[in-house]
Amino acid sequence: MSRTALVTGATAGIGEACVRTLVASGWRCIATGRRAERLEKLVAELGADKVHAAVFDVRDEAARDAALDALPEAFAGIDLLVNNAGLALGTAPAQDASLADWKTMIETNVTALVSLTHKLLPGLIGRKGGVVNISSVAANYPYTGGNVYGGTKAFVRQFALGLRADLHGTGVRVTSIEPGMVETEFTLVRTGGNHEAHERLYGGADPMTAEDIAETVRWVAELPPHLNINTLELMPVSQSFAGFQVAREN
Repeated sequence: MSRTALVTGATAGIGEACVRTLVASGWRCIATGRRAERLEKLVAELGADKVHAAVFDVRDEAARDAALDALPEAFAGIDLLVNNAGLALGTAPAQDASLADWKTMIETNVTALVSLTHKLLPGLIGRKGGVVNISSVAANYPYTGGNVYGGTKAFVRQFALGLRADLHGTGVRVTSIEPGMVETEFTLVRTGGNHEAHERLYGGADPMTAEDIAETVRWVAELPPHLNINTLELMPVSQSFAGFQVAREN
């Protein structure tokens, strides 16, 4: 019997790769996102019996609820929630950062994730399903300009651990996946479309791909039901840990 996953932020990057990888492994997927044309392309390519497009901004609870209430019967029972939708905005240090950008990151990376998870928990408990949160190594290792983004991803990580504690005994599995450098649209979004910044970050670095993370999500989701991966941190071999900063007098 095919299982059903709901993947947020499925119009590109890790989310899109998760949909493709899970469908290839026999899952049905509810692909959510704001860009209808990209979701419709996924449906056309992978099949309407395997992918259902749910077009909404994760921050818009009314639109989200309307889309979920209108799910076709075949997609109505959700076995896996992949909380992937998220973003980083700006690279400025805290004292120069945009408060509006901070609020958008919190609304998207934290508030929307918590709200959707809360809505789906009763069904996930009933089906002994799973939750996979896409956090980041930024949750664990601070860097200049990572201020609120890192804070939101630390919340995502800790929220996953809290869920794991709360759901003990229900059969629901919860995992926080924490990728390092992955080449996606992430830096373009963060920098407002700065292609030079994108090239500076990824050029010659051999970063991970969205498919690498999607395959990890699939592996976690398909483990035997008595196993739970609590947290899983991934980096490309080319990436390691930043050194400590030292301010020096001239």
